[in-house]
Amino acid sequence: QVQLVESGGGSVQPGGSLRLSCAASESIVSSKSMGWYRQAPGKQRELVAFISSAGSENYADPVKGRFTISSDSAKNTMYLQMNSLKLEDTAVYYCYLSLERRGVYWGQGTQVTVSS
Repeated sequence: QVQLVESGGGSVQPGGSLRLSCAASESIVSSKSMGWYRQAPGKQRELVAFISSAGSENYADPVKGRFTISSDSAKNTMYLQMNSLKLEDTAVYYCYLSLERRGVYWGQGTQVTVSS
């Protein structure tokens, strides 16, 4: 069972930045994909960004140009750098890791609150 531990959430003013981290309990090198979803109150969970097995970065339109996803295979960790945060970015953010023949694993979620 793969464990994903998230950190880095918090409260920030509009225009501010946060960096989320997601540490995996085993190697992420052979993942099919890995990334981040978010869920705002009363809304469905939505994909924010992911890295494909080919290493390409993909972003949802609302975060393009503001968020950057990355990973460090030596640390088995993925990151989500969030800049120019907006009120509508407020949500619980979940990381996931999809492994070949093993399924999808999720982090516990970390709260990001953007408020003035």
